[in-house]
Amino acid sequence: MESKPKVLAVIGARSGSIGVPNKNIRPLCGRPLFTWIADAAKKSKHISRLIISTDSQQYADIARKHGLEAPFLRPAEISHGKSTDEEYLIHAAQWFQKNENWSPDIVLRLMSTSPLCQPKHIDKCIDLLISDPSAEAARIIYEAPDHPYKMWRADGDYLIPTASKEFTGFDMPAFMPRQALPKCYIHGDPIAVRNDVLLNKKSMGEKIRYHIIPQEEAADIDSEVDFLLAEILLKQKLDKQHHS
Repeated sequence: MESKPKVLAVIGARSGSIGVPNKNIRPLCGRPLFTWIADAAKKSKHISRLIISTDSQQYADIARKHGLEAPFLRPAEISHGKSTDEEYLIHAAQWFQKNENWSPDIVLRLMSTSPLCQPKHIDKCIDLLISDPSAEAARIIYEAPDHPYKMWRADGDYLIPTASKEFTGFDMPAFMPRQALPKCYIHGDPIAVRNDVLLNKKSMGEKIRYHIIPQEEAADIDSEVDFLLAEILLKQKLDKQHHS
């Protein structure tokens, strides 16, 4: 990518949420949830096109009112609870290729459930991918609040460690002090992937660069409790901006 790369940013917002009905348009601090990450994306120095991928005409209409493109409705077969990120991102990239003869260099996954996402994190993720030609993707990550080595799974009537001794090197990693365990991370938003990797490999990338952010700058809303926490964190952020 010698010239400025074309970046397609896709906000995923299907309508069939079960845990929190219509969570993608539910008001957070007085605004539809997805508009928070949309505003962060609008301030990015890299994004060429910003769209919403949704199966709902209502969601699409709201998105247009907030300055997003909604060029299509996502097909039902990739809009259910088991649909993957790859499916709707591939659909979006192929739609632009077929209908507008336009192909991005980078496809950016943005989730409406990440209202604390900041423009600097978006740009850092894209910068990492631009600066490393050998990388297939780049992601924002933060340290896992609950270490996976300390988790259990059911084996009939009994519990066994989720991670085996062969993998962890510990007899009972669940009882090890956290400081003795290797750091583990969760990916947040955004995720940037090269378009050719997405379309040709049907993959979100295997050789992945990363940028670590503090846990308090990340949020993934999937429950009523998550909504309450995100509202507290977002209000704190807005108060700091107001008094700065």
